[in-house]
Amino acid sequence: MQVLVLGSGGREHALIRSLALDPNVTALHCAPGNPGTAALADNHVLDPTDPVAVVELAQRLDTRLVVIGPELPLVHGVADAVRRAGLLCFGPDREAAKIEGSKAFAKEVMAEAGVPTAAARVCEDSGQVREALDEFGPPYVVKDDGLAAGKGVVVTDDRELAERHADSCDRVVVEEYLDGPEVSVFALTDGVTVVPLLPAQDFKRALDGDEGPNTGGMGAYAPLPWAPPDLAAHVVERIIQPTVDELRRRETPYVGVLYAGLVLTTDGPRVIEFNARFGDPETQVVLDRLATPLGGLLEACAVGSLDSAPPIEWHPGAAVTVVIAAENYPEKPVTGDPIAGLEEAAEVEGAYVLHAGTKLERGLPVTGGGRVLNVVGTGPDVATARARAYAAVDRVRLRGAHYRTDIAARA
Repeated sequence: MQVLVLGSGGREHALIRSLALDPNVTALHCAPGNPGTAALADNHVLDPTDPVAVVELAQRLDTRLVVIGPELPLVHGVADAVRRAGLLCFGPDREAAKIEGSKAFAKEVMAEAGVPTAAARVCEDSGQVREALDEFGPPYVVKDDGLAAGKGVVVTDDRELAERHADSCDRVVVEEYLDGPEVSVFALTDGVTVVPLLPAQDFKRALDGDEGPNTGGMGAYAPLPWAPPDLAAHVVERIIQPTVDELRRRETPYVGVLYAGLVLTTDGPRVIEFNARFGDPETQVVLDRLATPLGGLLEACAVGSLDSAPPIEWHPGAAVTVVIAAENYPEKPVTGDPIAGLEEAAEVEGAYVLHAGTKLERGLPVTGGGRVLNVVGTGPDVATARARAYAAVDRVRLRGAHYRTDIAARA
């Protein structure tokens, strides 16, 4: 089976790495890819949000399956175009991808499906924003209604900051604040059947102790030794299956992976966000633990046969990933800085490096984005995996780099 993966980040490197372990995957392609994916797949220069270009490449390569990594191609209708061309696609069509592309739409779907989530108000102007902030009180939660690469959310006790963020957006969703640990649960679906993956926890804030601005994610770990053993099954029953059923009822069947970002409140899990693709950096640790061949699972979603797929199996032990970010991330990250020490980092037992925001200049890796590398540590337990991840991080040399030192510390 030939597979084409769209995207160029750490999530796509993790997908390529996992697909490369599937004996039924005979050839791997990535567009546009990065220096890390190039070691495992053929990279192709291409705009992944261009439906025509994607279809032309997939047809030229005689691709069996197109896997869409990032959210932008999904909301641009790339999955629609791939399916119209008669090709198999893992990723929802444009209308279903609105579950991530519009937080207001997601709230509407959840309300119809009876999914537990934070109370919210969709606000079109400053007057509505201020009324909603008065209603919910601090901490204030203000979300840009559209895509914002994980940085469109402000959670703050500072009323002025909350209003300023709202004023910078066209439309916002103001929510009540939910208190409790946050958890990410991915589930594969063919539009009818839903199969959960391993729950994970990520760290959104830029600085230790969950301080600083929101980011796309600074690290993650799985499994969660403190979580209820039936968490994934409960989330499927109460949250993901009803959402998939509601989208199908609307005649916009959802095919791909549905990411539920949750808060475990005293009243049970409640949704804080949906993503229409594998989350980043949780994907890096979840796929590391996956023992079942990934290609077969994604193909089963695309052809509508997930109900007959064998039960998913997991490797024992744990995985922890630490994001090394470029100087000034998440604002305007500095690019073009040389990256050294990658070979030394890979020599740490149980550790490896996934490329995210990197590119090549004169044949050498340099920074090409905000989140530069995902350093993954594995081991028999979270503590060992964490120690190995940080041992590998210490060997990477990058001017101005920063990373959190407390990923998975409390686990």
